[in-house]
Amino acid sequence: MRIISGKYKGRRITAPKNLPVRPTTDMSKEALFNVLNNHFNFSGLKVLDLFAGTGNISYEFGSRGCDNITCIDGDMGCVNFIKKTAKEFDLNITAIKSDVFKFLEKHKGSYDIIFADPPYGIAQKEFEKLIEMVFENELLDEEGMMIMEHSKHTKLDHMMHFSFQKNYGGSVFSFYEFEVDDEEDESEEE
Repeated sequence: MRIISGKYKGRRITAPKNLPVRPTTDMSKEALFNVLNNHFNFSGLKVLDLFAGTGNISYEFGSRGCDNITCIDGDMGCVNFIKKTAKEFDLNITAIKSDVFKFLEKHKGSYDIIFADPPYGIAQKEFEKLIEMVFENELLDEEGMMIMEHSKHTKLDHMMHFSFQKNYGGSVFSFYEFEVDDEEDESEEE
């Protein structure tokens, strides 16, 4: 794993081999951040990384200037690795050990970007539940974006707030946003 861009561009991160993870590939990560670059100025963004694993995505956000990143993972080894790496890079990343669904159920707060990379093997309804919980519990800012990484065998383009998706090899990123009301746009232009 390496950091693609920003302050720590090119730095390699080596996670312990015993972590139960499937890190987003560098190619997919670079493509994802190319999309996000067109939507966001990273400085000052509040980011939530669900099923954070090694923290791969969070380090990329941190390297690009995000200074408020929260990682959630159910594995203590992953959480400890994220804390250690964040300290080494001097990144403001809070890593919390929690079941993601329980965290979303109880958490109060909102984020500019919510990234979720659940295990590809979980049931379709679990992927759908994640998206529903984020929007029902108002965890995403109005101008925010949720990104779900999943396999090409999982179909999530029917979900409410679906905006678009990008395919990279066997991985798919589905993007979710609040719809902008056309009437609001017209009244702002007057």
